[in-house]
Amino acid sequence: MRSIEYRPWLALASFSLLLFLITASTFSALGVVLPAMVKEEGWSWTEAGFGFTLLGACCGASSYLPALLIRRIGVRWTLLIGTGVMAGGFFCLSVTHGLVLYFLGAALCGVGYQMMALIPGTHVLAAAFKRRAMAFGVYFTFGSLGGVAGPWFVLGLMQASHDQWRLFWSVQMAVSIAVGLFCVLLIGSSQWLADTSAKTDEAMAAEAPDPARRVFRSNKSWTVAEAIRTPQFYIILAAYFSHLLCGVTVASLSVAHLTQMGVAATVAGAMLSLESLVQLGGRLLGGMIGDWLDPKYMLIFALGTMVVGCLALAGAHTYPMMLLYVAGTGLGFGLTALAVTVLLLNYFGRTHNLEIFALTCLIGALSALGPFIGGIIRDRVGGFGLTFQLFAAVILVVMGAALFMRPPIKRDALGEIDAASAPELIEKAA
Repeated sequence: MRSIEYRPWLALASFSLLLFLITASTFSALGVVLPAMVKEEGWSWTEAGFGFTLLGACCGASSYLPALLIRRIGVRWTLLIGTGVMAGGFFCLSVTHGLVLYFLGAALCGVGYQMMALIPGTHVLAAAFKRRAMAFGVYFTFGSLGGVAGPWFVLGLMQASHDQWRLFWSVQMAVSIAVGLFCVLLIGSSQWLADTSAKTDEAMAAEAPDPARRVFRSNKSWTVAEAIRTPQFYIILAAYFSHLLCGVTVASLSVAHLTQMGVAATVAGAMLSLESLVQLGGRLLGGMIGDWLDPKYMLIFALGTMVVGCLALAGAHTYPMMLLYVAGTGLGFGLTALAVTVLLLNYFGRTHNLEIFALTCLIGALSALGPFIGGIIRDRVGGFGLTFQLFAAVILVVMGAALFMRPPIKRDALGEIDAASAPELIEKAA
């Protein structure tokens, strides 16, 4: 009995450690290292931005791969393969002397990111915890901590090694192998996961609905085919797309943009780190209230703050504007990821969430065009400001759609409405 009680928390700690590591060493780190790589290798910003785009595109495009592997060989083997892929990506980045290895390393890191964290992490935590918003809040908070630590780790190591950015990638390769193997040993077996998910589903099904809570939770399992036929899925998908479009572009181009605006490189890097610290606070808050406040309202608020943050970053050259950008994009990025994850579970159930969430993550391949678009705009007009203004307009459109979103209503073969824990929705639908 005691092993059943502590293993969910052990799984949460393991996946949180993994997300911390790979967030610190990929998206957050590459944006800080990239100017030094561009200077030494003589790349254009279009070429450099395309490498970051490959990182995000491969992260998104490969999202269904870990879902398939988990169904076939289990979480542990999926994590083990992901560790090898991630280490291979860091190795390529550490030895690159041209664009081919740079692009290959970025692509491998993107694939490894999904295999080591998001897909297996959300799958296991959704099965192990009844209070999913709390578990996801802790999980994503550690990802934000990695974003805080990443830029500072890069700056500190490069300063100590006289800007030897290759050393940074070599260190990350060694750390990823060590932490990946350690976490494979800590994750519960496939049998434990199956038993735990069954008990969690039974406990949630037996939980009495609380009308005062006003959080919609479907008590029926939607298949992937059923979910993708609802407009709600595409609104959530668009929200996930827009938050990645903003987050990946800010991580990759904000340091270069701010330094071009006359901001010191250390200050620009510190702002990127501070933005991740704001993400941390937002995810902690979201985790505490996500089981009691409908995540839809968190999503609307988060998208609005991202609009403000992107517009502030476009013209940021003073501390007040930079802090506004940090607060807006940090809070928005942190809350959107959490809100989307919980909304998918609340709207469509847990049974097919592995495939539904993996399908949602595929949009990352398209949103990863952000840095590449930003690089093209930079090479054409001489600055990145227009990029952030354009992306703010995209997010604003998605926020408008989320404002009018209602929970999906599933009818059975007899045409009866899905009973959920928000009775007022059933009355209106009827």
